[in-house]
Amino acid sequence: MQTLKLTLAKHRVITFCIITFVLTWGYWLCVVYPYALPALATGENPLGSPVVTLAVGGGMFFPAIGTALTRLITGEGFRSAWIKPKQFKRTWKYYVAGWFGPIALIAGGAAVYFILFPATFNPSLSGFTELMQAQLSAAGQPVPPESELTTLAYVQLALVFVAPALNVFTCFGEEWGWRGYLLPHMLEKRSITYTIVVSGIIWGLWHAPITILGHNYGLGYPGWPFGGIFAMCCFTTVIGCFFSWMTLRAKSCLPAVFAHGALNGCANAPVMFATVANPFIGPAPTGIIGGIGFIVVAALCLYSLRKTMPHPDALRPIRTSDQESE
Repeated sequence: MQTLKLTLAKHRVITFCIITFVLTWGYWLCVVYPYALPALATGENPLGSPVVTLAVGGGMFFPAIGTALTRLITGEGFRSAWIKPKQFKRTWKYYVAGWFGPIALIAGGAAVYFILFPATFNPSLSGFTELMQAQLSAAGQPVPPESELTTLAYVQLALVFVAPALNVFTCFGEEWGWRGYLLPHMLEKRSITYTIVVSGIIWGLWHAPITILGHNYGLGYPGWPFGGIFAMCCFTTVIGCFFSWMTLRAKSCLPAVFAHGALNGCANAPVMFATVANPFIGPAPTGIIGGIGFIVVAALCLYSLRKTMPHPDALRPIRTSDQESE
């Protein structure tokens, strides 16, 4: 037993990934798929169902559970947990960047998309209201007047500024795992470039069961579902650069928690203004044009990190300063 514990401790990254993937994929396959497969068989997007969407969201807590279990199983404990804010008077700007940065980058990417494709811009939000009317009608629900749906749309747009607070618990479930555990532990033995790319791919592959169900990229596109899984890995690698930069600079995963919450809260906002949208292109940030802001920032963040953390030894001062219990 002691030998097994030592082996697990030596390979903490692998242990964390196995636990997190087994728990999350097992949950999605056993809880979500029984409700999703009937719709998938008919060509409908299962994530159009609020029940399925809510169930899928439950999977966001498993990376944090995987982190806690790995720390307990390997005997690492909860020192240097990368949660408690460090030197907040100096690092507060990374929390602000996490809260407002994704909103600005999504708006910037959408602006580029609509400049390139001006005919797709619809400021009246009529496309959104028509979609809502069709969905409510298909579900047998009463359809409110278009004016009420337009008001609802603007309320949703206003809520993007408080999305980090609204999504803090679910996004902490992911970020304590990906940025609070996987990132610093990979950096102990690997370069920052390798860590960013591989951890981003791991994060993208973790989404594979729900990407198959239409998460972010829909259904029926050429190359489904592998094209969506590949695109998701690219997307998570890009935003992972930004999230990792904030985490390493603040020495806490909390800025990434806020950024993840902001991203989830406003990722679909640009689509509300579009008559035509393609998740692989834009105006949503999952597309190569809609996500141009994140791509540029990712390159800048990686360049900044490579200058200060070119090899694993660069992380040692950070870990030394984080030895107090959290």
